[in-house]
Amino acid sequence: MKLKIRIAVLLIIAAAIVFSAACRGSKGTSAASGSAGSGQAQAGQTKAEAKAQLYQCPMHPSYTSDKPGDCPICGMKLVPVKPEEEPAAAPAPAPKKKTMYRSTMMPNEVSDKPGKDSMGMDMVPFEVEESGAVSEVGGRIQIKISAERQQLIGVKTAPVVSQPIHKLIKAVGRVDYAEPSLSLVNLKFDGWVEKLYVNATGRAVRKGEPLFDVYSPDLVAAQQEYLIALKAGPALGEASSLLKSAREKLRLWGVTDQQVEELGRSGDFKTTVTVYAPASGIVVEKNVVQGQKVMSGESLFKIADLSRVWIIGEVYEYELPFIKTGQTVQVSLASYPGESFTGQITYIYPYLKPETRTNEVRIEAANPGLKFKPGMFANLEVHVDYGTRLTIPADAVLDAGTTKIAFVALADGYFEPREVKLGVRGEDIYEVLGGVREGENVVTAANFLVDSESSLKAALSRMTKAAAGEPKHD
Repeated sequence: MKLKIRIAVLLIIAAAIVFSAACRGSKGTSAASGSAGSGQAQAGQTKAEAKAQLYQCPMHPSYTSDKPGDCPICGMKLVPVKPEEEPAAAPAPAPKKKTMYRSTMMPNEVSDKPGKDSMGMDMVPFEVEESGAVSEVGGRIQIKISAERQQLIGVKTAPVVSQPIHKLIKAVGRVDYAEPSLSLVNLKFDGWVEKLYVNATGRAVRKGEPLFDVYSPDLVAAQQEYLIALKAGPALGEASSLLKSAREKLRLWGVTDQQVEELGRSGDFKTTVTVYAPASGIVVEKNVVQGQKVMSGESLFKIADLSRVWIIGEVYEYELPFIKTGQTVQVSLASYPGESFTGQITYIYPYLKPETRTNEVRIEAANPGLKFKPGMFANLEVHVDYGTRLTIPADAVLDAGTTKIAFVALADGYFEPREVKLGVRGEDIYEVLGGVREGENVVTAANFLVDSESSLKAALSRMTKAAAGEPKHD
């Protein structure tokens, strides 16, 4: 029994020795194999790093990434960097990015910590480059819009071209009498109207047509003085000062030379003298009736020649620099639709009407058929030609307060805001002095939507930069 126990102990010891030797050999082999595998892995990793592809932004080459995507600064697609373009030195480390959080319902709410927005909804994460800089123009930045979305919102563009530019100035006016064509009839002595030949306002008269007969004791006395001087002529001579003064007195009182000659031939004075129309035209005022006593200097008739009329137009003060005397004006009347008349600016009044802030201009026009009637309203158009200049469509210009903004369409769906300097405005176009070049396409339709998206993106960019430096949400 004791022998069996001893044999069992020896067998156990021998088995332990064999197992220990086997473990040592296996451990050495495994260590050698592990060392070789580790060397191969490091070599493979070094080789993979040597072949790693880098991507950079075409607008911001300083930004690089080890994977494709969009530039966090301008949103443009990252392009692969060719091996020959890579610097010989070790590539600069990728820009450090930071995870930010913003509200899905209110994008203006941004935080550097996860949490809930003011509406109680979870904020979603997004990455921003901590050192990224955004180039802004009037609070707007470059954006990218896909072709499908452009078609959906109705984006249209037009080129910047050089073309003739002219401005159309519209104004209103009223027809008035031409002042040089007005004639007044009055007497230089007191008297009574014995007979009235023209007894209605609005009647047309011809020059030299009799208007009325007047009796005046002073005129009768003047005729008698002339006849006495005339009869005394053979004794005093034809050049007598008495005869000259008597004749001049009759002339100054409005008696015509023909009437004076007739008085001398007949030798008899007339109790009444006929007063004739001084010009052809229309009687627009009649202040006398038959049998009326009239005083010297009193206006009896007003006659207007309507073959030419004045049109008094009213031009706004900001359009005055474009108005010059001698310019041709197109005139239209509501009474004659479809017809156009031509006039010419003859005078610009040197004062402004404070009630309407307009300046009056005088336009002279022919009046064929007496279609222009004083008191009528007229529509006026003045075309001002500025010659050929570089122009931009008026629909492409956005008023940003002190500046004017236009969006230029670039390649691959990118739209860049530009500050433009404008000159004169024409018909649906502006003269452009700077900011865009000839041949560039600018947005003319849906530009308010493009502007809104650009402004929003710029605001988000500013807020994310501010939030990255100074948290605004707990």
